[in-house]
Amino acid sequence: MDKYDVKKTHKRLYAPSAKDFTIVDVPEFRYLAVDGHGDPNTSPAYANAVAALYGVAYALKFASKKILDRDFVVAPLEGLWRADDPNAFVARRKDTWDWTMLINQPDWITDDMIRTSAAAVAKKKDNPALEGVHLLTLTEGTCVQILHRGSYDDETPTLDRLHNHYFPDHGLTFNGDHHEIYLSDPRRTPPEKLKTILRQPVKAV
Repeated sequence: MDKYDVKKTHKRLYAPSAKDFTIVDVPEFRYLAVDGHGDPNTSPAYANAVAALYGVAYALKFASKKILDRDFVVAPLEGLWRADDPNAFVARRKDTWDWTMLINQPDWITDDMIRTSAAAVAKKKDNPALEGVHLLTLTEGTCVQILHRGSYDDETPTLDRLHNHYFPDHGLTFNGDHHEIYLSDPRRTPPEKLKTILRQPVKAV
């Protein structure tokens, strides 16, 4: 049985340079998703959302393997971040952020499979975020991305360089939510060694 791994199938999208910004074309992807608001470091809703996503993702993996004989590697956690003022990201005003946390899914995962898996997880653990788990289809198109090494709170210089230098120099502007892909497990990785892809959908000015 071949095991689908989005990081290998779409290597260019999941292994960017840490030195320079690169432009990529991101195709349509499907995700498990949970929406929320507030500081991810202190919001119980954020912790519940992440726990719900991983619980359902692993339940889907096992169900897919058992029922469909199709296996896949559970993809890394991703997040879409938005604020009324884009400078809220550079300034790290986290209490003003809205977010949608994501885990990429193979194209054979259906809404019915998600509902069944979420219900199975809910029987084992009470988590209010499970009710909000849904399937999200996202087509970002042209994006600029870079690999950030280090603490999440040290992203500011890179985001400043992207927003205030790279964009004007290349005639680009925002065309969607700020997107982060977390390649490291923060529970097991020192902050200075965390690897995070910073991705921003763009369009010509």
